[in-house]
Amino acid sequence: MIEHGREGNVHVVTLGDDANLINPAFVARLHEVLDAVDAASDGPSALVLTARGKFFSNGLDVATLMQLEPDVMKQFNRDLVRAFGRLVTLPIPTAAAINGHAFAGGAILALTCDWRVVRADRGWICMSEVDAKVPVGSGPMAMLRAKLPAATVRDAILIGKRYAADEAIAAGWADAKAAEDALVAAALDIVRPLAEKDRGIYRSLKRTLWGDLGRAFGLDL
Repeated sequence: MIEHGREGNVHVVTLGDDANLINPAFVARLHEVLDAVDAASDGPSALVLTARGKFFSNGLDVATLMQLEPDVMKQFNRDLVRAFGRLVTLPIPTAAAINGHAFAGGAILALTCDWRVVRADRGWICMSEVDAKVPVGSGPMAMLRAKLPAATVRDAILIGKRYAADEAIAAGWADAKAAEDALVAAALDIVRPLAEKDRGIYRSLKRTLWGDLGRAFGLDL
């Protein structure tokens, strides 16, 4: 389950050490952690989002979601898109330390952060929906269009292209790469110098920068 720790002024949110599939329990815990981050970020603050092992997140927990009653599924979808929106507009600097595979919803989760560092020697980023034969929702599609170059979005959606570290950087999925044992440190190096930035202006600028995207994920900005 998702863990919340600190490295000085930086919140470190660790998704877990398995496939980190996105289901109602995962999303409920993510909202709890975001509440805790928000409550503890009055002073200098930043956030690193990471995981352990083979996966950053392998996307939606389809087996669990298929068993949900329609009303429960609708609530899950609302809670999930709101979590993505909260991360996108979080009024502190954020970086994803992508330790392994980030597929579909896991790739979108990585994109919610302001910066992304990928593991140099292992792991793909991929929107796998074209091969899984499932549609991409309007919120995730808005995320892709807002955060990635148009040609990258085309290849990610229509080909299901898999991006390893160097390709991910060239295509705009990531800003840097690092060895597994240096991954979180590399993400910390990005956001720690920014933790002193005023939270009020960060809130204003991120809502302006990502306002349309936040609204696509159901936030009233």
